[in-house]
Amino acid sequence: MTLMLAALLGLVIGSFLNVVIHRLPKQLAYDWALQCGQTPSEPRLGLAWPGSHCPACGHRLRWFENVPVLSFIVQRGRCRACAGAIRWRYPVLEVAAAALAVWAVAQFGLHGQAVAAMVFLWALLALAVIDLETMLLPDRLTLGLLWLGLLLNLDGTFAPVSVPLSEAVWGAVAGYGSLAGVAWAYARLAGREGLGLGDAKLLAALGAWLGWTVLPLLVLLASVMALIVGLAAMLLGRADRHTALPFGPFLALAGVAALFWGEQWIGLWLR
Repeated sequence: MTLMLAALLGLVIGSFLNVVIHRLPKQLAYDWALQCGQTPSEPRLGLAWPGSHCPACGHRLRWFENVPVLSFIVQRGRCRACAGAIRWRYPVLEVAAAALAVWAVAQFGLHGQAVAAMVFLWALLALAVIDLETMLLPDRLTLGLLWLGLLLNLDGTFAPVSVPLSEAVWGAVAGYGSLAGVAWAYARLAGREGLGLGDAKLLAALGAWLGWTVLPLLVLLASVMALIVGLAAMLLGRADRHTALPFGPFLALAGVAALFWGEQWIGLWLR
């Protein structure tokens, strides 16, 4: 029963994450246009207003058209008004958010750690998809996640690695400093940017939640995954050595792994 409730909560949160993923980059583009003295062509979208609508025809969704996963199935992946295709990302992300919620409760039980873990996982899910679609890692999410991690580790009780505040602070410092340093060095040597500071801020957030001791293996895992995907894309003819590859999704995946297996990782290299 508990896992079922966690799954239902995850589906609802996943539906909201779809809104965040769609609208937050548009908010950033709107704000950047104003800062550049330009007049945005569309009004600024809020995360809660206006209500959910079809991006193709603007049809305002009724409550029964906005039920996670079920509405997609009943409507056969089509808008009821214009019959336009609904992206598969919407139900897939809702299911993913539900699965992460179930995993968190199964791992940590009915405790505050499970709630914190769900927030952590949902934020990483949203950041991974936004970076995958737009090559952006919004400060509102990365910095919010960083500060929340530090607050949760004030008393050093956040599971699974029991991170004391000092280790969380050094994790944030090491996370940001390491990737920011790599980005700076690459830009100086290659004459162009190769790594965004959004990745550094995300790694800082991961360090704030999980401590500095998991960062070496976390970065190694993310780098290996990125290398494998990049090489596969090149072999399939979908990329070349100049093609930009978002690193955020790989950091997010490695962060999920570190949350559940961080203690084992620490034991491997601090024996």
